[in-house]
Amino acid sequence: MTNATTPPGNEPPSGSRLAKSLALAVIGAIAALVLFILPAEYGIDPTGIGRVTGLTALTESGRTIEIVDVIGGNEAVREVELPDYGEPIPLPNPAVFQEAAAPAKTQTLTVTIPPESETEIKTALQTAKVIVYSWRVDRGTIYSDFHGHDPEAGDSSFVRYKEHQEGSGDNGSLVAPFAGEHGWYWLNYNDYPVTVTLELTGYYDDTIDYGIF
Repeated sequence: MTNATTPPGNEPPSGSRLAKSLALAVIGAIAALVLFILPAEYGIDPTGIGRVTGLTALTESGRTIEIVDVIGGNEAVREVELPDYGEPIPLPNPAVFQEAAAPAKTQTLTVTIPPESETEIKTALQTAKVIVYSWRVDRGTIYSDFHGHDPEAGDSSFVRYKEHQEGSGDNGSLVAPFAGEHGWYWLNYNDYPVTVTLELTGYYDDTIDYGIF
């Protein structure tokens, strides 16, 4: 009868080695939490490392965007309690009505984009104000990105409403979810110039043409 032996180098880890490995893993997780996760996610920086590395900047108030829902909720209008005869049914979300001090503006803008160039046209909108738009190119297709910027959130922050990798035009409307600039980026990837015609109607404060770049 022979005794089974463990080949050299294959001994199972001892209890002390397992405990040491577990302790190191726990210490590493705590260090990551204190040094990186808390400063980046919650702005808590007990060591000061988050401020030095810029992680706490990610939680500054200027990096947030408040999206206001001014059109949703009224699908539940049939679920509200019926009022007395002759009284209107209360809307769950009355913000769908926005009174304006002046008539809606109507404007047509055109911009010619040279080959392999880009441009942006934006509307300045207050929260809950609406625009109706239509744009077309005179030939071919271009890239377009319809989006909005909240000035309080920084230049690099934006929300996207619609993107076309290849498009010759678009129609639609927008109810601004926050006050800021809302509009279009166009890229002409062709080897010939194209002219974009944009027709606008709505309660915008102004239009901004960023020119060709």
